[in-house]
Amino acid sequence: MLKKGSKLYSILTGTCPKCQNESMYLDKNPLHLNKILKMHENCSHCGLRYQIEPSFFYGAMYVSYGLNVAIGIAAFVISFVLFESSLKVAFLAIIVSLVILFPFVLRWARNIYINMFVSYDHKLNKK
Repeated sequence: MLKKGSKLYSILTGTCPKCQNESMYLDKNPLHLNKILKMHENCSHCGLRYQIEPSFFYGAMYVSYGLNVAIGIAAFVISFVLFESSLKVAFLAIIVSLVILFPFVLRWARNIYINMFVSYDHKLNKK
């Protein structure tokens, strides 16, 4: 499931979607907020240009919106339904979870978006 060659591997690790041999980001740690969206221009292994066209990653905003909605619903269900908390606490749980997961959602959205357009190339990793 999380093997090299799967879209999920590239999305969760932030590696190049075409060869999955190197990170797309200059700093692998998403908690360094000042460098969170800084990316290499090209993959040094396969040469894939990450910014496929000007303003390519603006489309990742829609993916980010979907991820945030899913996280908000999950936080509400866990808090309100499973833990039987009050409505105020449930909404506080949504806010806290969205703030904590913000840097990860930014990266996941970009990773998902580029993986929608670029597929893994098995030929690049044959030995």
